[in-house]
Amino acid sequence: MRAQTNARVGPAAEETAPAPKNGETKRPERDAAKDTRKGEQSKGESQAGGQPKGEQVANGTGEAGDRVSTSDNAPSTASVTAPVGDTTTSSSTSDAPPKPNAAQPPPVVTSKGTLSAETGALPNPSSNAKGTVPAPPPTALYHVGTGDVLDIRLLNQAYTRESTLFTVMAGGLLEYPLAGEPVPVAGLSPEEIAARLEVALKRRAVYINPRVSVSVREYASHTVLVSGLVNEPGVKIIRREAIPLYVVIAESQPKPEAGRAVVMSHRTGQTLVIDLSDAAAMGALVYPGDVVNLTTKPQEFYYIGGEVATPGQKDFHAGMTLTQAVLASGGTTVAAGAKVRVSRQGANGLLVSNEYDLKLIQDGKAPDPRLEAGDRVEVGRAGKKQK
Repeated sequence: MRAQTNARVGPAAEETAPAPKNGETKRPERDAAKDTRKGEQSKGESQAGGQPKGEQVANGTGEAGDRVSTSDNAPSTASVTAPVGDTTTSSSTSDAPPKPNAAQPPPVVTSKGTLSAETGALPNPSSNAKGTVPAPPPTALYHVGTGDVLDIRLLNQAYTRESTLFTVMAGGLLEYPLAGEPVPVAGLSPEEIAARLEVALKRRAVYINPRVSVSVREYASHTVLVSGLVNEPGVKIIRREAIPLYVVIAESQPKPEAGRAVVMSHRTGQTLVIDLSDAAAMGALVYPGDVVNLTTKPQEFYYIGGEVATPGQKDFHAGMTLTQAVLASGGTTVAAGAKVRVSRQGANGLLVSNEYDLKLIQDGKAPDPRLEAGDRVEVGRAGKKQK
């Protein structure tokens, strides 16, 4: 049979192979010609329905160490090394737990603190490890309230035909369709509202990196009521958390007879009386909800005696100094000394006295003190000590 003829390949090869030395394995070296002949043998066997898989093939030695196994259970190079793009390897990588130091989205910094990347909540500023950053002055801030109209633009979109104007509803809620649920915005600045909307858009996967711009188109929530001696009384809208008093009064156009402003604070519940001629006092801040009433200025006096030309009751005006009061009384007499005593009624009703050196003040060596309405001024005589 043909299978028997092919079986003689082994012995023929064994006859030409050299004898092994003592102590060496009985395994001759194969050359390229023998490998070619063996390949032809295997091909012929498969075509003739020869040996099944796993059958021993003679290699010239007849030893078990030279068996060639083609069994399905035998290990092979393909089973050890995974090919490129192996789906098993990719699956195991994707199922691995995330790294503990994986990069997190950057926090959003606002003027009130850092917004949470997941909830958009404002934390307590005192939790800052580096200390609380001082907030800007109220004249540089505006916190949105009910009735304000916001202009909200999504910078990721080049152009949109939809309206960008949204009104803050009752309760301080803002309905922005892309953000889903109404967003509470009362008490937040436009920058903080933009940061909160970006967090909401990122959570809803509207954009991977949303960029939102928010500005106030119409101011309505911050108002101050002005009444009294003004040409334009009524509700005044302010565009900051606080503005100086002189700005409110200038917008209301005070009448000539107006002399002072009575400010009733909504925040503190206190009342402040300010002279319109006092430039420093006119810089007092007015907050939303305050009431400003302009009235006539009642006539005020101071009283002067001692070594002056015309002692008595004199008209007082805000900002008057000691030397001005003496000159308004005709100046000092030839018998006047340098010592001047100023007495003022304290909160407990008792007089508090201070003594000044008029000569040092006139020579520019001592400050000229400012008087208040109702002060008592007494110029002493030269060579006589004041009691």
